[in-house]
Amino acid sequence: MAKVSNIVKKKVKYEVQKVNRCLRCGRSRGFIRRFGVCRICFRELVYRGYLPGVKKSSW
Repeated sequence: MAKVSNIVKKKVKYEVQKVNRCLRCGRSRGFIRRFGVCRICFRELVYRGYLPGVKKSSW
């Protein structure tokens, strides 16, 4: 889980202002909604085989 100390929480007035954050590291950029993690954590999880059905593309 992401450290709470690394995530500066802003008080949001509206629902639309919420920022998606990675569940593992708290990163806000490069977030993949379908999996709930950032691109860096996504890559690690895929290589370790924790996300079934996802594999590296090659063409």
